[in-house]
Amino acid sequence: MNAKRIFAMLMLMMAVMLPAWSALAQTSTQGAVCARTHTVQRGETLSRIARTYNTTVAALQTLNNISNVNRINAGQVLCVQEAAQGTTYVVARGDTLSSIARRFGVDMTVLAQINGITNPNRIFVGQTLIIPDVTIQLGS
Repeated sequence: MNAKRIFAMLMLMMAVMLPAWSALAQTSTQGAVCARTHTVQRGETLSRIARTYNTTVAALQTLNNISNVNRINAGQVLCVQEAAQGTTYVVARGDTLSSIARRFGVDMTVLAQINGITNPNRIFVGQTLIIPDVTIQLGS
């Protein structure tokens, strides 16, 4: 393969992976883990994003250390929900959300919600999950 083709492939891989890396690395100003992120789309405003996630512009501003609420950029990854207090667990090979929930004695639905997981069948090795405190369990 020639150098131009390799360079093009590397650039494509970076373009595909950068949003995922940004979301994984996202933390709030207090250093807490971000449970849910939102990638800003062209034309979106902070107030529209706040309404979507049932929060306030001020909360998003603080959570993401935004100095000018009128200045967000398409592609920017915002933390829209801090993780609940609890323990962290790194997903290992063979883990399922239900097996992790059973291991820690937590409700799988709560575990999915706390971690912003919309499809409980889609977790990945290396993903860090917040295991919530028992006090926020459903139906216990």
